[in-house]
Amino acid sequence: MQFEVMNSPFNQEQTELLNRLLPTLTETQKIWLSGYLSVRGETESVATTDPASKQNESERETREITVLYGSHTGNCQSLAESFFQKLENEEYKVTLSSLDDFKPKALKNVKDLLLLTSTHGDGDPPDNALSFYDYLFSNRAPEVEDLRYSVLSLGDSSYEFFCQTGKDFDQRLEELGGTRLYPRADCDLDFEEPAEEWFEGVFAVLNDSPLSEESAKREVSTHGTYSRTNPFKAQILENVNLNGRGSNKETRHLELDLEGSGLEYEPGDSLGIYPENDTKLVDQLIEEMKWDPKEEVPINKNGDLQSLSDALTKTYEITSLTKPLLEKLASLTPNEELPTILNAESEELKTYLYGRDLIDLIRAFGPWPVTAKEFIGVLRRIPVRLYSIASSSKANPDEVHLTIGALRYDAHGRKRAGVCSGQCAERSLPGDELPVFVQKNQNFRLPDHPDTPVIMIGAGTGVAPYRAFLQEREETGSQGDTWLFFGEQHFVTDFLYQIEWQKWLKKGVLSKMDVAFSRDTDEKVYVQHRMLERSKELYEWLEAGAHVYVCGDEKYMAKDVHAALVTIVREEREISESEAEAYLADLRNEKRYQRDVY
Repeated sequence: MQFEVMNSPFNQEQTELLNRLLPTLTETQKIWLSGYLSVRGETESVATTDPASKQNESERETREITVLYGSHTGNCQSLAESFFQKLENEEYKVTLSSLDDFKPKALKNVKDLLLLTSTHGDGDPPDNALSFYDYLFSNRAPEVEDLRYSVLSLGDSSYEFFCQTGKDFDQRLEELGGTRLYPRADCDLDFEEPAEEWFEGVFAVLNDSPLSEESAKREVSTHGTYSRTNPFKAQILENVNLNGRGSNKETRHLELDLEGSGLEYEPGDSLGIYPENDTKLVDQLIEEMKWDPKEEVPINKNGDLQSLSDALTKTYEITSLTKPLLEKLASLTPNEELPTILNAESEELKTYLYGRDLIDLIRAFGPWPVTAKEFIGVLRRIPVRLYSIASSSKANPDEVHLTIGALRYDAHGRKRAGVCSGQCAERSLPGDELPVFVQKNQNFRLPDHPDTPVIMIGAGTGVAPYRAFLQEREETGSQGDTWLFFGEQHFVTDFLYQIEWQKWLKKGVLSKMDVAFSRDTDEKVYVQHRMLERSKELYEWLEAGAHVYVCGDEKYMAKDVHAALVTIVREEREISESEAEAYLADLRNEKRYQRDVY
């Protein structure tokens, strides 16, 4: 169906918009739109004369809603920005802020609060929520009897302290006298639908009515807009192994074509990939359960169908076990040993879950007298994998580069591989496509002033964003000093991007570089050791205004790097450890200490 300007009351621009929109609509959406347009005149007429409606509009004009977010990878920030826009569209007065930009003392003046936060590591707040978290749990936190609030918490149910930061905020606000305007929602990795349901519930309370269909369907996603919910299929241009012969590691450098996608990114952002399970693993699972691989099963609430084989390959997670999953699966088998595992001590359960997948569970706790549809109904969707972008779009127009370490290990008598890293290393060739989207990360950005010095600390694939940083600085002609600390196992086989670093050192784009190859010496040497060796100079850089970046494993590398920074500040300033921690906290609040850790 095409509209022509000469045969319709629409101008040229409106006609073009209609012709782009209509082909993307489902029959259900067309029916809804037709009905909506037919009653629009009536509802607008009633609204202009109904005193209750006028009163509701007046309340919206005076009500102020504060939306705060704590975000590590950018998911909470993206949701907060989306909800902020929807509330503004409904003519509410809304303030949006990250938790580290919000002045905690202002909390006592907030009336309606929507707080969105992720949980980091073992139940810790994300970096940009730390100062607010510490304030809220201190004696300085105010009473907030007039506050109405609701918390949206994002997490990963495979971790013991699932959504812990959101739970902490929710409980603490209640202790301080606040009233929940809507119950907290705890979202797993597939957070999109439950997050939207939470917002609809919040909106209904704010509006004292169910969320209108007009508001719920206000945003129509067009085919041409690529995002997390509509990923772009990027063709692989290059896929090479960065490690030398004899290395016990495999690090893939991928170059992807973004031409025509409209996707834009900055150094510090991540690229999300929707991976697929290994078909060999899927075949084993189906054979173990004696299912029909061609059977059609639902894959979402809309009732869309896929073959069982495709659903287990492209949609559902089968390589990781979590406590919530075991609790659901326990009801699907008469085997009485599975509940015993669930009731075990926390550490014992954690030990059981580590390194096992769905096939291990099925073999251990059968029989499973259930249909494929019943079984997959308790599975969660395959989580998106996020990788730090290793390129600057200024240096590589229409391309994006990634640095991905292939995860392989043996566990419980079987060889295992990471879902996405295994796919990229073993099943992705130049010419193949990967569904991708850009994940913005405002918490890992180069300084606004191009001449500000930067200190970059990373190990292994944690060096990826620094390649993007230096490409960007080279393209923009920045004159600020740059210092890279890089660590890996062996100089000969594992010096990732060695030629590029050396080129930048020669050109002055990279001012200094210190390396630590832990397996080349009798005593293991890591990046934190190199930092301590350069203690005086590193501190001088900090005092000169340098920004510090840390990228890599949080549990070990980032923790050790932080401890090294504390030691350097403590010794060079001759202050206590708590004062050194406060110094680094100030750097974090000034966005001069940023981390991209996982």
